[in-house]
Amino acid sequence: MRTAGRDPVSAGLQFPKDRSTQRPANRARFVPAPTRPSPLHPYCFCFEGGGSMLSPQRVAAAASRGAGDAMESSKPGPVQVVLVQKDQHSFELDERALASILLQDHIRDLDVVVVSVAGAFRKGKSFILDFMLRYLYSQKESGHSNWLGDPEEPLTGFSWRGGSDPETTGIQIWSEVFTVEKPGGKKVAVVLMDTQGAFDSQSTVKDCATIFALSTMTSSVQIYNLSQNIQEDDLQQLQLFTEYGRLAMDEIFQKPFQTLMFLVRDWSFPYEYSYGLQGGMAFLDKRLQVKEHQHEEIQNVRNHIHSCFSDVTCFLLPHPGLQVATSPDFDGKLK
Repeated sequence: MRTAGRDPVSAGLQFPKDRSTQRPANRARFVPAPTRPSPLHPYCFCFEGGGSMLSPQRVAAAASRGAGDAMESSKPGPVQVVLVQKDQHSFELDERALASILLQDHIRDLDVVVVSVAGAFRKGKSFILDFMLRYLYSQKESGHSNWLGDPEEPLTGFSWRGGSDPETTGIQIWSEVFTVEKPGGKKVAVVLMDTQGAFDSQSTVKDCATIFALSTMTSSVQIYNLSQNIQEDDLQQLQLFTEYGRLAMDEIFQKPFQTLMFLVRDWSFPYEYSYGLQGGMAFLDKRLQVKEHQHEEIQNVRNHIHSCFSDVTCFLLPHPGLQVATSPDFDGKLK
């Protein structure tokens, strides 16, 4: 399997400017609103039953009701924080599960950096998150530069597998929060978030937009996971999914989202743009360029993306090889 040995931070997964997120902690159902919420803030959720927002008071109340219940197991693992009600096409936030993670004593007063991966289903989102987990655990335990570890070790973490059927539902976050010291000496809490894949046969467009919007509104870094290229329909879907961001921007007079990273998997044209961040940025500049002769619709898509995110980057990854892509027995070993 071909995997670059660079650490994700130096390779482009840089921590953005600090922006505190609300740390919600019972359960409330989220139903996509057909009309504009009023007001809509990028770090709040609107729920069925009055459009209530998650407030600091509700966070504290949930914590006092026993925020540690979802952390009973001493072994870290994925925790479901947004559940899917498939028959009703609605979503349910488990505030207690979320509070059990974000209100732990050693991180509750730190700024949070949420790294989320979103995109179409069966494109390896959970797989790439598990490599991020491997890196973070390597830095926590030893700080070794060889963060890829033993090539005979299976890849574990968020549930992943080969095949054509969806694996992840709703939104999950890793139960262990990593404390990372930034170059300036400030400590932040890093949270990894996995999301349900879009465009499967059971989800409506509204379902897909809701998952993407929720993950983007709560993320510091939203990784848009794509296969082979950045196509025009990828950009159009991104525009649709971030429409909540445009509405939020109208309310708070600033760009509603922080960092968007296009992660292009199975990149087949390294002779045009090299693998990694440098080649990715050159490719992205060309792909998002606004030209006079372009149709107004195409220009609007690009302008919308730039208006919604404070920073937009791109990273190009090589194909991992046919054994990884086609073997039903592949378990993530690098050798």
